[in-house]
Amino acid sequence: MHILVTGADGFIGSHLTEKLLQAGHTVRALAYYNAFNHWGWLESLPPHPKLEIVSGDIRDAHFCQGLVEGVQTVFHLAALIAIPYSYQAPDSYIDTNIKGTLNLCQAARASQVKCLIQTSTSEVYGTARYVPIDEQHPLQAQSPYSASKIGADALAMSFYNSFDLPVVIARPFNAYGPRQSARAVIPTLISQIASGQRVIRMGDGRPTRDFNYVEDLCSALMSLADCPQALGKTVNIATGREISMQNLAELLAELMQVEVQFETDPQRLRPQASEVFRLCGDASLLRSLIAYAPRYSLREGLQKTIAWFQQPENLQRYKPQVYNV
Repeated sequence: MHILVTGADGFIGSHLTEKLLQAGHTVRALAYYNAFNHWGWLESLPPHPKLEIVSGDIRDAHFCQGLVEGVQTVFHLAALIAIPYSYQAPDSYIDTNIKGTLNLCQAARASQVKCLIQTSTSEVYGTARYVPIDEQHPLQAQSPYSASKIGADALAMSFYNSFDLPVVIARPFNAYGPRQSARAVIPTLISQIASGQRVIRMGDGRPTRDFNYVEDLCSALMSLADCPQALGKTVNIATGREISMQNLAELLAELMQVEVQFETDPQRLRPQASEVFRLCGDASLLRSLIAYAPRYSLREGLQKTIAWFQQPENLQRYKPQVYNV
């Protein structure tokens, strides 16, 4: 198939692009336009005859029309995702996450694509009212980021209901793995430890998260795109297991075989009412649709992630001494 991946220059998008190419698909990969002509993590992929890299911006409706022409499936991952930055620049999140999704939906409708995967986030659920969290859990906008994703998901689903656009809302719980941004908890902890620091700065250790290893997540996204029964549905991608940030930090230190002290850094704390204290997902619907089973346990996925970060050429891309908003 001819497939478009928006946000292909990012963490999940680059892994998804890689797996789609390995599966024999032709991929048009969108990288965010910049004057340096830098393609983000796509730079780490070898040249491939079935890979077309396009630089642009989903905030431009005219650009999106041309971007979607000729593709059968769209994986829409392009978004602003850093929660702390959404406190500082909420307008940017509305423009990119909501207006950008509108532009993609309009273009996908005009081009009559066979499937559009709208990539959501478990942050839209807010702090769990019950666990495991299924797709009927109330949505709670506890940050401007989560509010923008609630809006984007609703907009995409409105195109399914109003115009028969074949949409699936894929809602992953927290992803992790090689190439992830330093703004996420696992890379910031690993990079500090790997760089030799022994007093490790972190945010609140109490919240829990349900972690998907990136290869498992990409497999689930690809399977959902090939599942007609998923159209018009919102589908959690989760393991059903949760771990607190404190226990996660201690597990990383154990796997990296170092003794460290953990210190709460006030600038890494969210506003009290904005913190999502518990996330643990119910993936029953996903399993019923695609017989999904994660390949990697948390320990196995962390070991692969640590090994990637410990390579000097990868670690040097990060700034462990700087808090990345």
